[in-house]
Amino acid sequence: MSFPLLTATAALPAIGAIATAAVPAAQRVAAKWLALLVSLATLVLAAIVLVRFDPGGDRYQLTESHAWIKDFGVRYELGVDGIGVALVALTALLIPFVILAGWHDADPQETGNRRWRPTQGFFALILAVEAMVIISFEATDVFLFYIFFEAMLIPMYFLIGGFGDRAHEHGDDAAATQRSYAAVKFLLYNLVGGLIMLAAVIGLYVVAGNFSLQEIVQARANGSLHMATSTERWLFLGFFFAFAVKAPLWPLHTWLPNAMGEATAPVAVLITAVVDKVGTFAMLRYCLQLFPEASKWATPVILVLALISIIYGALLAVGQRDIKRLVAYASISHFGFIILGIFAMTSQGQSGATLYMVNHGISTAALMLVAGFLISRRGSRLIADYGGVQKVAPVLAGTFLIGGLATLSLPGLAPFVSEFLVLVGAFERYPAVGIVATFGIVLAALYTLVLYQRTMTGPVKAEVAKMPDLRVRELLVVAPLIALLIFLGVYPKPVTDIVNPAVQQTMSDVHKTDPKPEVEAAK
Repeated sequence: MSFPLLTATAALPAIGAIATAAVPAAQRVAAKWLALLVSLATLVLAAIVLVRFDPGGDRYQLTESHAWIKDFGVRYELGVDGIGVALVALTALLIPFVILAGWHDADPQETGNRRWRPTQGFFALILAVEAMVIISFEATDVFLFYIFFEAMLIPMYFLIGGFGDRAHEHGDDAAATQRSYAAVKFLLYNLVGGLIMLAAVIGLYVVAGNFSLQEIVQARANGSLHMATSTERWLFLGFFFAFAVKAPLWPLHTWLPNAMGEATAPVAVLITAVVDKVGTFAMLRYCLQLFPEASKWATPVILVLALISIIYGALLAVGQRDIKRLVAYASISHFGFIILGIFAMTSQGQSGATLYMVNHGISTAALMLVAGFLISRRGSRLIADYGGVQKVAPVLAGTFLIGGLATLSLPGLAPFVSEFLVLVGAFERYPAVGIVATFGIVLAALYTLVLYQRTMTGPVKAEVAKMPDLRVRELLVVAPLIALLIFLGVYPKPVTDIVNPAVQQTMSDVHKTDPKPEVEAAK
């Protein structure tokens, strides 16, 4: 029996979470180092998965399948395609940076309300989220996926509500109330989406008789499983609603700015760069593969919602006074591009969307973590409280600028390639949609450059005059992310080679081919 590599990749952070939580209260530093070492070991396992994955091989590789709940046809089935393996690698890559960036975020601090921050719990929860996200990317049993899709909400709830941003703590209960509100809103939105999905999961079982993604897709392809049109559409809507909440797609997005604004910067990265990717990934794996005809039926409405997300998110980012909420609204706009690429139903669009998930994770992590370092120094999230930072902390300002330029998809940085592919894919089939989406790029340049101008340039404000530059630990967090943004911006081939075969197979599932270019006949 071969080594269960996929199980090990998800189980290691889960075991690490338990071990970290069990570290004695007085050994806070030991708990941090244990969590960091576990995350690095998980990264090594994810790298092995990536190396062993053959883009030209079977669709799902490194598969594992074991009986679980026989009476209901539930199996413990894992497997990764090109899209899943890329996102497993992204998750494993970002978690060590999240842990390093949050090294002191859960240190005990006596505030006016004498609230205690359990260091062990903070890092254990981060590892627990990592384990659940990784197994969500690996699961090929619908019921198994659903369990972890919902279970990851619990550690995220405590990370948002129990370990909020200290920038607004002034010794009263107002900050705690805001954190609680953001955490409850996050939980309720996602729970409602999950409950609707549960009904659809049960409906799928009634129709198909099992929960195996591969078996259901194969049965639909060979004609042995037939779904009535109305049934398929209702099931699709149940799945899509839950994924749209997680994504987040307008108008189901309103939990994200609250959650990211009240969370610490590393937890905000965990939300938008890791957890939210499960939603867009699931659209590709479950909505398109299980319900191809319903996916095509819903495409016009979804494209409109994606366009609204792109423009609406960017417009609200332009008007923000809070740095973290600005990044949150920018992410809503970026997720609109990802969903646009998925439902453009072209190979360029879906390749761009998958690449965008990876690149957005890296660029948002870079920008948000540097913003977190900036906020921790000044003690404020308000843009108006800054000015002239580049004169006193040039390295911090420079990395902030690169993260911002990546966010606006500057050519030469990783997100440009993915955004370009999404727009090309949209133009191929829906030219009007592509034209409207392009305005999101203009607005991205506006909110990013205005943010940099107001915080980093101009006269040095007295409150930032003695602001220290990035420290060694902070450079260890930011420098690799910046290097990746540049490398993948110049040479995205390693990622596209992995995801393109999976994209072609997904296109085949929905019976779509790329439109043929219209070429005038030579006279």
